[in-house]
Amino acid sequence: MHLHSHGAGRILTWSTAITLAFVAFEVAAGLRANSLALLSDAGHNFTDALALVLAAAAAKLQARPADERKTYGYQRAGVVAAFVNALTLVALALWIFWDAWNRLLNPGPVDEKIMLVVAAMAVVMNGGIVLSLHRGRSDLNIKAAYIHMLGDAAASVAIIGGAVVMGLTGWRRIDPLLSALIAAMIVWTAWDIIRESLNVLLEGLPRGMSLTAITRTLVAVEGVVDVHDLHVWSLGSDTHALSCHVLIEDMPPSESNAILDRIQNALCEFHIHHTTVQFEHVKCALSESPCSMTPAARPHQH
Repeated sequence: MHLHSHGAGRILTWSTAITLAFVAFEVAAGLRANSLALLSDAGHNFTDALALVLAAAAAKLQARPADERKTYGYQRAGVVAAFVNALTLVALALWIFWDAWNRLLNPGPVDEKIMLVVAAMAVVMNGGIVLSLHRGRSDLNIKAAYIHMLGDAAASVAIIGGAVVMGLTGWRRIDPLLSALIAAMIVWTAWDIIRESLNVLLEGLPRGMSLTAITRTLVAVEGVVDVHDLHVWSLGSDTHALSCHVLIEDMPPSESNAILDRIQNALCEFHIHHTTVQFEHVKCALSESPCSMTPAARPHQH
């Protein structure tokens, strides 16, 4: 189930405004409490706001139709936004690691009561935004924003635990340790987004798909003799495309239409709806060597 682009944009806009207001409050509270954990969480919240802004802009772009210059439309705008979001997360994590190390060497006094109250407020705010974005997680762009907010909610829960421990034991080093834990969690959540978005941008095989399985399915279609020069890639988070050469018996084009219909129906199993299928009646050079052609082979025309 996907968020409608207009509804997603509205949710992202309101979430951004709430997050930015909370960032200002959390920075002030972190400075007053002398808590690196709160300041780190404020930095994480700021990247959340950036993530939401990029996600909102990308959602608006994705809704634009294809035109003469962007013949596939703007579906990858969301993927680019997700990639940028993940990179900002990694940069933030590096800063937190550095500051946490310095605080471990020279711990200072921390007001655990302010930590506790502010972190509890952060859990409520981030939890509400996470719930509002939950339905749109299949979109990579919305997923990136969702993971941002989910990670920050988890970090706030950790800060609450740290404030309780600090109040009971007086152990001040738990504040930078929590900051380092938040940074590690940020890197862990960002890596999956970086890997998935790069795969889309580099036109890799969509996650969860098997080229062998797709080939076997197509070869099993009635009327298909062989399949080669098969390519599958993602146009966006949820839109996949395929092109291939299909060897069939020599027949009039009107008769081959039935085979094409069966191929497209078979590809629905893989959620592939944008296809380019070239029928052939004799084997071409690419059927013998999918990756390259022999020097003597004539250029193959698509």
